[in-house]
Amino acid sequence: MENMGDRATLLETGRFVQRHPRDAADGIDSAPNGAAGTAVRKGADTDAADHDADAAGEIIADTVESAGAEERYRRAADAGDTPSMSMLGALLLRRGDLDGAESYLRAATAEGDRAAANNLGVLLHQRGYPEEAAGWWRIAAVAGSAAAAHALGRHFRERGDEPAAEYWLRQSAEQGHALGAYALADLLEHRGDAGAERWLRAAAEQGHREAAYRLARTLELRAADETGPGRVGAGSGAGRPGAAADRDPRGVVDRLPLTASAAGPISRPVRPSAPPSGPETVPPDTATRLRLSTLDEAAQWYQQAAARGHRRAALHLGAILERRGDLKEAGRWYLTAAKDGETRAACALGFLLRDAGDEESAAIWWLRAAQEGDGNAANALGALHAARGQQQTAERWYRAAMTAGDVNGAYNLGLLCASQDRVQQAEQWYRQAAYTGHREASNALAVLLLQAGDAIGAEPWFSKAAEAGSVDAAFNLGILHAGRDDDRTALVWYERAAAAGHTEAALQVGIARLRDGDDPGAEHHLRCAAGGGSAEAAFRLATLLDARQPPPGPPVLGEPMAEKTECEEWYERAAEQGHRRAQVRVGMLAAARGDMTDAARWYREAAEAGSRNGAFNLGLLLAREGNEREAALWWSRAARAGHGRAALRLALLAARRGELTEGQRWCARAVELGPAEVAERAARLREALHQELTA
Repeated sequence: MENMGDRATLLETGRFVQRHPRDAADGIDSAPNGAAGTAVRKGADTDAADHDADAAGEIIADTVESAGAEERYRRAADAGDTPSMSMLGALLLRRGDLDGAESYLRAATAEGDRAAANNLGVLLHQRGYPEEAAGWWRIAAVAGSAAAAHALGRHFRERGDEPAAEYWLRQSAEQGHALGAYALADLLEHRGDAGAERWLRAAAEQGHREAAYRLARTLELRAADETGPGRVGAGSGAGRPGAAADRDPRGVVDRLPLTASAAGPISRPVRPSAPPSGPETVPPDTATRLRLSTLDEAAQWYQQAAARGHRRAALHLGAILERRGDLKEAGRWYLTAAKDGETRAACALGFLLRDAGDEESAAIWWLRAAQEGDGNAANALGALHAARGQQQTAERWYRAAMTAGDVNGAYNLGLLCASQDRVQQAEQWYRQAAYTGHREASNALAVLLLQAGDAIGAEPWFSKAAEAGSVDAAFNLGILHAGRDDDRTALVWYERAAAAGHTEAALQVGIARLRDGDDPGAEHHLRCAAGGGSAEAAFRLATLLDARQPPPGPPVLGEPMAEKTECEEWYERAAEQGHRRAQVRVGMLAAARGDMTDAARWYREAAEAGSRNGAFNLGLLLAREGNEREAALWWSRAARAGHGRAALRLALLAARRGELTEGQRWCARAVELGPAEVAERAARLREALHQELTA
């Protein structure tokens, strides 16, 4: 058979694909000219199916399989024509006529036909003779058949002989055989060998869709590694669900919203997390470009695999496009994958439609995914019905999520019960989720226990949630320790939560730094909190910056009005959020600029919200404008709220009007309220009024 290789070279015009060397009868396909074709059952799991479809063998066959062509092959084969024997044997093998194929393949093999030897190995493997099959594959592989080398490599790997498997798979891969390159990459990846990516890329470049998918996954995960904590693009606190707009800095945060977006567990699928990484060594701009370039390449390979029918590639491609904001294209790929039976794509498509305002269509896709056992979709349906007030239906879907193995179902059931004041049942569901390690359920359970007065029972659940990464639990632990006057431990937890982007925790750390005289540290944390939307932080930051400014000099005639300082901008931000002290301060700054209209507006807003200083200052403005009647109303409100100067103003107003008894009453109130200077003036006025009354 020394001529086998030469004689076979021009005869290899096709390939035989089986699902796995264990079951070579599954999935016969031909790919003319040695292309890397695959055969996958419709509806099969493509991650597994493409891997198992790596085949051992190649079939030589005419592309036209008519009865006339078969008859011509048969006549030529019976006349002793070796290529015709090989082609006819391949044609019969593909058809499943093993008995008819074997004699022709053996005859062609005996004449030195390399492809026939390979296909004879395939036939024998299907008959259950793997060792004899391997013998013929070896003969074909030695003669230069890349497909046979691939089949032989798979054979040895199945038997645990990895060195032999690697040798033959490498022979196949180096000849440009896509399935050989993919199988070699799979073997190397199993060992943790970095060379796996090279062969995945080689197979993908030849059109192997599973290789394209796995190469894309490798690149996407690498891009995630390039965006670890502290790196560009990994904003602190990003991804923490449902940050509350207002928290009481001294009260426990009740993180129990009953909505799909805020509850936390109703999350989009396929979001690769960014694992921890070492210190940043690449300049931010370069790191960002590198990450985006890697992600772009991943998207290209996903698209190649998806275009060839790989539904998980379509799912991941949709996720990347959605993160980029290309929602229309993302929806198209989600739809493609969902129609092919990918439940996570159906779930993701539902979220996309929900965000676009089409809840009815979203519900249809969530229903489809939930019925296929997708717990995330079941949770989304539960949240949708809960938001519509359909509590029983919501509960049914949350239970379905639990049945699907999604512990978020138990957490959401806890949220549902808590919203209905079914505290006992809420605690039961929170516990069930918390015992599995659900961090938000642990935090919610701790909140529930603390509200019931069980601080001792709440603390370990807060700790468990915080150690698992719950930012709110870390903040709540800070509150818990602050309530025990353990400010040192409280600060540790506040700092931990602040580092993860918790706004109110950053405020508490800023306040602590101010108390310790650490103005730079205070400013840093107050800026973080103010930037996160805390009105109190914005006010305190403005106060800190204000204290550094030199006192303003007297206005110069004709001098243009000075631009607003940074501290005034922070005062205004706090004021616009309803911070009463900030509103008063903004009013004072406006008055100092001579803008009495703006000053009155801010004073009035503060006064109407209950600020006694705002009411007093508004009264001053009104009195200057000659509207003493309304001014007296606001001073009365301020005095009743404990403002001594307002009481003194009312006393003076009453004295001027001759209402001496009323004046004495307000003098007494001013003496009571102070401060000392006001009390002294009020006392003198009261004595003068008394003398007037007794004269």
